[in-house]
This record gives sequence, structure tokens and C-alpha cells, in this order.
Amino acid sequence: MDQGFFLLFATVSVIAALMVVLARNPVHSALALMACFLQISAIFVLLGAPLLAVIQIFVYVGAIMVLFLFVIMMIDVREAVLQRFLPGGNLPALALLVLLGVEMLVLVLRSGRFSVTGTVATPGGDEIRQLSTTFFADYLLPFETASVILLAALIGAIVLARKESE
Repeated sequence: MDQGFFLLFATVSVIAALMVVLARNPVHSALALMACFLQISAIFVLLGAPLLAVIQIFVYVGAIMVLFLFVIMMIDVREAVLQRFLPGGNLPALALLVLLGVEMLVLVLRSGRFSVTGTVATPGGDEIRQLSTTFFADYLLPFETASVILLAALIGAIVLARKESE
């Protein structure tokens, strides 16, 4: 039963992620990203991590999506649609997407963590302390890297939204 729900949530998450990339309207793309975040949150619930599910909903669906929608509304969408980001076409981006998808599939199939016969370990009573220790001790560099990337995205959005002074 859990495997069926996992496959359902994962499939809807992948479809929503594809809609983020393929949607022509930026608002539709942002709504598809929100649907993808919600599906990932449901997967966290299935994995027995309700804290991560709530963090996913509060931080990404609540805060980041509001930021994305404000940026989308600040940028002149009609002017941005006229400009092409990849002037040579979308073939290199599609090839990279297929290559990354094949790589992810190979890594998942070769990994023993996703076997059907495996058991899910339930965390102890102090799961929040273990999670915070893991974040700030073992994964401090990726955690800080993600915050720098988000800061760069915010600065880039401000630069794009600013009107040219004449």
C-alpha cells in the first residue's frame, strides 16, 4: 500500500516538475512548482518524517513560492516572453535533461536503499536534535551553499526587476 502511494506521489511530482519546465506562462510554472513541493512533502510523510514534511510546506510552499510569485509579478512578463534564453533552440537543454534523467535512473537502480524488501527504520524520540546535528555538523557546507545560491537568485531577481534609468 505504501509503495503504491509512493509511486503515485513520485509520478505526480515528476509530472509537475516537467510542467515547471514546459509551461509557457510563468505563473502556471510557479503553480506547478508548488504542486511538486506538495508531492515531495507527501513523500516525506510516507517515509515517516513528518517534521521534514511540515518544513517543506512552510518553507518552500509558503515562503519561497510567495517570493517567486512576487518576482514573476514584478518582471514585465510580456517583454520577457519575447526574449529567448537559449537562442540556439532547446535541443542542448533537452539532451542534458535526458542525460541527467538516465543518470538518476541508473543511480537509483544500482542503489540498495530502494529495494522492496528493505525495512524503514523509525527515528527515535529525539529526531529533531539528530536532524539539526546532521544539518549543521555533517552537511554544513551544502546547507550554506544552498543559502548562498538562494541569495544569488534573490539578487538576480532584484536586478532583473529593476527598471533601467535613462
